[in-house]
Amino acid sequence: MADQDQVELKMQMAKLKHEHADYDLAIRAMIETGADALSIQRMKKKKLAIKDKISKLEDQIIPDIIA
Repeated sequence: MADQDQVELKMQMAKLKHEHADYDLAIRAMIETGADALSIQRMKKKKLAIKDKISKLEDQIIPDIIA
């Protein structure tokens, strides 16, 4: 993989990690304020989808080494 491609993937991953942290804070605030369970569940689902995207990017950046 080209260096430029890796830089772009790392930047995208950093953005997703930041977004994941934002969702975490939002979920905590919703729980503290007593938001309805359905809204909290939806936020958690979005947060999980972001985590999946992060995992896929990590797999692209760090290829498996066949030993």
